[in-house]
Amino acid sequence: MKQFLELLGFLALVQGAMGLLHEFTDWHIGLVQRIGFLDGYEIYASVALVVLGLALFAAAESRRSG
Repeated sequence: MKQFLELLGFLALVQGAMGLLHEFTDWHIGLVQRIGFLDGYEIYASVALVVLGLALFAAAESRRSG
């Protein structure tokens, strides 16, 4: 379970960071900008993904290994 939480945290963190890179550098990377109902809220969704990723890492650390 710990490794699964770490994997989800990594994916959320990477997608959030790529969404922020897309907003500030106009590179066409990440999935956040491709989701239609998030139009206009991409920065908020990217920040939420980064925070979710960090929370998942914290939850994985609080779990026992195994």
